[in-house]
Amino acid sequence: MRPLPTLAYGLLALPLAFAALPLYVHVPAFYANVTGLDLGLLGAILLLARLLDAGIDPWLGWLADRVSRRRMVALSLLPFAVGFVALLNPPAEYAAPWLLASLLLTYAGFSAATVAYQAWGAAVGNDAPERTRLVASREAFGLLGVLVAAALPALLAVALNDGIARLAWVLPVLLVLAGGVTLARVGEGDPRVAVGSALLPALRAVLRDTAFRRLLLVFICNGFAAAIPATLFLFFVADILQAESASGPLLAAYFLAGAASLPLWLKLSTRIGRPRAWLLAMGVAMLAFAGAGLLGPGDVALFAVVCVASGLALGADLALPAALAADLGERQGRSGACFGVWNFFAKLNLALAAGIALPLLGVFDYRPGSGEGQAALVFAYALLPLLFKALAALLLWRWRNSLEVES
Repeated sequence: MRPLPTLAYGLLALPLAFAALPLYVHVPAFYANVTGLDLGLLGAILLLARLLDAGIDPWLGWLADRVSRRRMVALSLLPFAVGFVALLNPPAEYAAPWLLASLLLTYAGFSAATVAYQAWGAAVGNDAPERTRLVASREAFGLLGVLVAAALPALLAVALNDGIARLAWVLPVLLVLAGGVTLARVGEGDPRVAVGSALLPALRAVLRDTAFRRLLLVFICNGFAAAIPATLFLFFVADILQAESASGPLLAAYFLAGAASLPLWLKLSTRIGRPRAWLLAMGVAMLAFAGAGLLGPGDVALFAVVCVASGLALGADLALPAALAADLGERQGRSGACFGVWNFFAKLNLALAAGIALPLLGVFDYRPGSGEGQAALVFAYALLPLLFKALAALLLWRWRNSLEVES
């Protein structure tokens, strides 16, 4: 594959990931601080919105196997942009229904664009190495988008929450610029024709693949381990480290390390295989989670080391399992349905992380900024993810020889 189509394909991931950081990291703390929503109510709204969002992904994946993926991406960007601007500019009153409505609109556009975009990449790639490069390009630009989103709030305003609100107006510009290049430079690809026309048979066919089911289970355990700290990151920095102003640089260090590690993981995966490279990354992440559980007020420098270590593992988490899934989906001729199911479980992890962790912290008397319930926050942020990461590693080790598709 020529470099230009590979880079042009990956470019659209920049605005998609730019919005994903506020959606999954900033929104919980932003609404808790700006609107004063109770953590239990906030967690319930996030859980409901994310469950509804996850529920449409299998249908979106089925649809992406039957329509032009380029056109599906293009049509999805408008509701995505409108919903995102509304989400980060809540009114003084009726914050709860505003949050739910704006989340649903944002998720609808974001999900349709993401599923079609992933399936499009699987169709453009001709073999496993090309699909891995396309995924790596997508994730590299995605990490760049996250870095921009992490750094901008501090540049746009003195107060963190004001900077987050102003992020909303940057997204439409990025979508026009990046989306224009991707849609103009990347062809439709040569997708295999999906067999059958009904939704449920297509999903059953995807899930009948033993290798895909195994990969999905590893992905679920690993994803839940990542979703909990993503939801609680800002709370941890503000109340455990007592360094709220450092949240932007720490996020930037995390994602910068992830971007820098992508070429290393790709090179390593060609030598030892993608499952074994991913397993090694899980070991690095477990060390990072264990270290985070030992930190306290003022340990910003040590937490920066934790962020860099976990960021190094992030590069493998982003590129390798998605590349394995693309191969398995394309082998069936159902890459759209495959990524519909894949994204359903990715979002289910995020939904459960918010819907379980936030109310649970409320039960144990954690209140942002109060100094109470901090032991529960440390357990939820660092130690609970460590357990799920260990389970994912155990399963991956057991099935490491059955997840690769021979080109």
